[in-house]
Amino acid sequence: MEKRPVKITETVLRDSHQSLIATRMTMDEMLPILDEMDKVGYYSLEAWGGATFDSCLRFLNEDPWDRLRTIRDHVKNTKLQMLFRGQNILGYRHYADDVVEYFVQKSISNGIDILRIFDALNDPRNLQTAIKATKKEGGHVQAAISYTTGPVFTNEYYAKYAKTLEEMGADSICIKDMSGLLLPYDAYDLVKAIKSVVKVPVQLHTHYTAGVASMTILKAIEAGVDIVDTAMSPMALGTSQAPTEPLVASLQGTPFDTGLDLNKLDVISKHFAKLREKYLASGLLDPKVLKVDVNALLYQVPGGMLSNLISQLKQANQSDKLEQVLEEVPRVRADAGYPPLVTPSSQIVGTQAVFNVLTGERYKSVTKEFKGIVRGDYGKTPLPLDPAFVKKIIGDEQQITCRPADNLKPELETLRAKLGDKAKQEEDVLSYALFEQVAMKFFDRRETDSKIAEALSDAEAKYYVNIKEVK
Repeated sequence: MEKRPVKITETVLRDSHQSLIATRMTMDEMLPILDEMDKVGYYSLEAWGGATFDSCLRFLNEDPWDRLRTIRDHVKNTKLQMLFRGQNILGYRHYADDVVEYFVQKSISNGIDILRIFDALNDPRNLQTAIKATKKEGGHVQAAISYTTGPVFTNEYYAKYAKTLEEMGADSICIKDMSGLLLPYDAYDLVKAIKSVVKVPVQLHTHYTAGVASMTILKAIEAGVDIVDTAMSPMALGTSQAPTEPLVASLQGTPFDTGLDLNKLDVISKHFAKLREKYLASGLLDPKVLKVDVNALLYQVPGGMLSNLISQLKQANQSDKLEQVLEEVPRVRADAGYPPLVTPSSQIVGTQAVFNVLTGERYKSVTKEFKGIVRGDYGKTPLPLDPAFVKKIIGDEQQITCRPADNLKPELETLRAKLGDKAKQEEDVLSYALFEQVAMKFFDRRETDSKIAEALSDAEAKYYVNIKEVK
């Protein structure tokens, strides 16, 4: 058998800690190990995008753009990769094309090489602006398929979508299994189906939630997948990815040998092992997220969505209703045209299921976001909706049948004007565009911190002048 080395994308700097500790790993915690990670020979480091942007501004008092530039300064030889939600960018609504284009431009100019671009509904129209912008800036477009199961989601459906994405300009295709639903033999058949219709490389992203990820990756490799996502073992398993080191060891001496050095990986593993102990001790890492949860296969609920449902029920003092809500989720999803359960559709479907159970009557109370999915605000659902159901949810309102962003006017100049002198760098307008109130609080804190630092610096300078005069 001819050699076909498998490439590895390491997720420990992004999705791994997003999945396990709600994206709370700080830049200071990453910094000491970045130079060593750059020596390993990974295909890429997934280090930005997803929820990191929101978390930096909201919880860590870090500028996400500074984070990207700092990582780039220390990672000279390895590609940097980000997760990009198509027309949603990194936020929770659709943004105008000019904002999408500018965000792509700034992501690439600040250090990103590969943009993994996906849409929650697998509506290719929601990817076209981001794909064109990435190509224009010379970046690598990795167009992602949101993987799920249901009546419409056959291997033929996925192969056809992959071909569409390749024709739109994708440089590679990613099977994005955000819920860990992809089973080993299904992965084999799916990779074969996609590889039979596209010429570009195919990558697999999956989660360990249901306990099958390592087996799924092995079968995908046998089927011809080119690149796989894994996480350093201290931050792997549970709702995170399959561990990097065991896969590298398993493939040694085979035609799929990654060529990565286990000794170099051990240096990195030791760094993250210390962080894991710290997270466990502080309670940031809850052992519950590390267990195998086969219910993920039954209810098709991603880990983040499950914790969200538990939290909503706890706040309503109705934790005993969890089983009923989990049974309601697939029914709501079917009513809504079988959207894959990934941000933001997972939150929308989950919250509506909670409302249906707590009110005791299905759709007695309907969230604004659920109306949005039914109306077409987020794009075309995989299956058409029952007209009677549409009327029940949105009444006489018109459904949107065009690309939703076609209804959005350019936003960038308006945002710049609103932000005014709060902006200290060009990228600030993008932080403001995505997370208006959170970004404003961050800018205010940054200004205060800057004034304090300036005052301390002046005081220190005066102190040394006085010391010299005394001498």
